[in-house]
Amino acid sequence: MRYRKLGTTEIDVSAICLGTMTWGEQNTQQDAFAQMDYAIEQGVNFFDTAELYSIPPKASTYGQTERIIGEWFQSRKQRSKIVLASKMAGPGEGWIDHIRQGKTRFNEQYISSALNDSLQRLQTDYIDLYQLHWPERKTNFFGPLGYTPVEDDFTPIKDTLLALDKQVKAGKIRYIGLSNETPWGAMEFLRIARELDLPRIMSIQNPYSLLNRSYEVGLAEISWREKCGLLAYSPLGFGVLSGKYLQNSKPKNGRLTLFPDYARYSHRVAVTATKRYVALAHEHQLAPAQMALAFVSSRPFLTSTIVGATTMEQLKQNIDSINLELPSEVIEGIEQIHQETSNPCP
Repeated sequence: MRYRKLGTTEIDVSAICLGTMTWGEQNTQQDAFAQMDYAIEQGVNFFDTAELYSIPPKASTYGQTERIIGEWFQSRKQRSKIVLASKMAGPGEGWIDHIRQGKTRFNEQYISSALNDSLQRLQTDYIDLYQLHWPERKTNFFGPLGYTPVEDDFTPIKDTLLALDKQVKAGKIRYIGLSNETPWGAMEFLRIARELDLPRIMSIQNPYSLLNRSYEVGLAEISWREKCGLLAYSPLGFGVLSGKYLQNSKPKNGRLTLFPDYARYSHRVAVTATKRYVALAHEHQLAPAQMALAFVSSRPFLTSTIVGATTMEQLKQNIDSINLELPSEVIEGIEQIHQETSNPCP
């Protein structure tokens, strides 16, 4: 395993982070325990979860993934060996009304409530990296590349940082991070933290894959210069980049088989690009999923690649991708495809 510093901290996190959002929906607690056991055996010390999980979000499985991790902590007594990241859900009226009626604000009241509930489910006294799952303000996240100006009312970032600072001082959070964030948002959090001596963000968890390299425009330089690296989620585009959904295949228990509405990486242009990436991998005798993951892990602005799996075979292949160094001709092939089919899935 390889390790990298988390932001400006002295914490070394594994360059592969164990994603958990299928636990409690596609995976049982027994499956999840097996995945965590295997991951730490392979040197993975970084787990990422969220109050929102399991996915797809619904009231009946809300918080279930955190509960499973909490049971594992109690069973295995391994809390001190894990750098634990979790996320507080943002506002989402109409689709997550089961979480604070969909009216979350990133203020002291809601941050305290959400954090304490997560700590109880996780059966721990602290979270190493506490992240805001998506912005409270109305901006372009979860897909759109373009920003449309709109009048909105959101908690001042200063107030959010003051609320988080209170939890850091209480020992309930060690460090903070952002997720699904924009360059403006990241720089505002950094600026205000610097000016007021408040907690600085240590990471940005955004989508990044061969099908979505939009992070490279703006945010990559911020990650590098400000030492708040990317935690890349969906590095396989919901599993699409493994090639298993090509030719209209519907593998049993596949996420897109079970939940066809998750079609972000499945439209015509994305399928065309995926075919080319899969063909490139086969041309060089590589597993498509491992090639895709190895590319993400090779980026200089990246802290860790978040991998999820529903089977142990998938997890083994995903973790082992950290040992793959892509030859220059593969990188050149990837760049050519990217130039001709740039960011088909923002």
